[in-house]
Amino acid sequence: MPTSKPLLPRLRLSMESVRLRVSRPDALLWHGAIGLITGLVAGSVIVAFRLVVEGSQAAMLPEHGENYEALSLLARLLLPILGALLIALLFLRFAKGIYVLGVARVMERMEYHQGHMTWRGFALQFLGAAIAIISGHSVGREGPHVYLGAASGSLLGQGLSLPNNSIRTMAACGTAAGIAASFNTPLAGVMFALEVLALQYSISAFIPIILAAVSANAVSVGVFGSSPTFQVPPFVMTSLADLLPVLLLGLIAGAVSASYVQSLQTIARLSKDISFFLRICIAGVVAGIAGVLVPEVMGLGYDTQRSLLLEQWPWTFLLVLLGAKLFATSTSVGLGIPGGTIGPALFMGAIIGSLTGVLAGQFIEIDATHARFYVLLGMGAMMGASLQAPLAALTAVVELSHSPGVIMPGMLTIILAAMTSRQGFGKDSLFLTMLRANGLDYRANPIVEALRRSGVGSVMSTSFTRQDPVLSRDKAEQLINASPDWVLVDKNGAPAYLIPGIAIATFLSHTKDAGEVDLLAIPADRLELAPVHLQATLQEALDTLKSRGADALYVQRPIAPGINHIYGVLTRGRIESAYRY
Repeated sequence: MPTSKPLLPRLRLSMESVRLRVSRPDALLWHGAIGLITGLVAGSVIVAFRLVVEGSQAAMLPEHGENYEALSLLARLLLPILGALLIALLFLRFAKGIYVLGVARVMERMEYHQGHMTWRGFALQFLGAAIAIISGHSVGREGPHVYLGAASGSLLGQGLSLPNNSIRTMAACGTAAGIAASFNTPLAGVMFALEVLALQYSISAFIPIILAAVSANAVSVGVFGSSPTFQVPPFVMTSLADLLPVLLLGLIAGAVSASYVQSLQTIARLSKDISFFLRICIAGVVAGIAGVLVPEVMGLGYDTQRSLLLEQWPWTFLLVLLGAKLFATSTSVGLGIPGGTIGPALFMGAIIGSLTGVLAGQFIEIDATHARFYVLLGMGAMMGASLQAPLAALTAVVELSHSPGVIMPGMLTIILAAMTSRQGFGKDSLFLTMLRANGLDYRANPIVEALRRSGVGSVMSTSFTRQDPVLSRDKAEQLINASPDWVLVDKNGAPAYLIPGIAIATFLSHTKDAGEVDLLAIPADRLELAPVHLQATLQEALDTLKSRGADALYVQRPIAPGINHIYGVLTRGRIESAYRY
């Protein structure tokens, strides 16, 4: 077609403009747009994952898709073992060293790889988590949803060759989208992304993440509906005595959360030297035995949580169920099953809430409404303490139940549980525990975060020219008439030094008879140069300056094989000005 030739250059030019715009941290309109698009893509991926898992469970299990209790003893034993073997074979064939997934993997990619994620990890998480949940392992779907959402955003950004600050934003947007589409909890998704990834509480961080959570939730609601996950009657406190069981619940949830983190940490440490295949097989055997003895721990367990909201179970069975769920989940996740830890935390929290109702009922009169409410509070307390994300936990239980009455007692019990686990037992979040078990860490630094939010294109100087080392006087005068701030001086065909344009003007004014100008010999501040990609963040630029021993950078991007286009120059002073007031 006659218009095809000019169209491609126009598209390339348009994308160049977009890349430069989104490199700025204050480009709210563009970041809002990529947040919206990321949410739609991530929400579609989460919906596809849920349809695969829930469809497989509905076809395999009698009556409803979580009824593992109806399977025979032999089926409950063999199903997790078969699932573990499939996961082990899948990872041994395709993992190429990728054995940690879920939220911990997202945090690691954000901390050390500017949010870049891979198609390999995406496929392993999708298939591995689906197999684990369908085969009845005691894991959740929320961690895989977070990873799939973050990977969707990251891969989309990489496909468009956006700068790394935007790829980080898209990964964070995908994180929020994963929680929003998983639970029908858009606000909890926003809080989760900001708390767990330690992002700044600023308008520029909020806008794309909120839009991603809303759009992902819209996709999920369009397929699964908008009814609350857990139906609870309204709760109204009648006296301050109603807060006493809430305080007790917070203390118990904090202690159990610390046990949860410790058991996962211990199992991960003890199994570190065991081969991956053997670890997964052990996890399958443990899950199978747990399924035979206590089938309620198999799978996601939402049916059990709903039952606890409707009826009171014997406290002896609740204790057995709590211990079995804690051990089964810690073993599965600690040994490497690619599932989530948030769902099991909610499951254990529901049991703790029910037990608290039984215990408090021995001393004060508690009606059925209060007992159900403790189940809901326990879910929030366990989630907030084990993840060390109290705001995300509080908003999650409010949105899961559509019950605003949970807010005040929920704030109290969630904070008390988080403090008990953190201060009383010295435990960090499950995700940090998993990172450290694999020799990594995640540190929040306000200055580093500010540098990561800006691309090099947002602060580079574009007033420059590139020249050979020796110029005729006429060419040097023409160069000065253009008034560039900087001159890139080539050496061996590549930019090697950066000198201020004013230095050439000063030399010409003092040497009227000079026939030529040697830019490597005239009096000037010559800054040694190193290249940096247009995609880089300011943090990467600063790291490049340190690692290369350079004084300044020239910003480039390949536009053809062997051909790099230079967009601007970047000095240390311009980088530091990005986070100085």
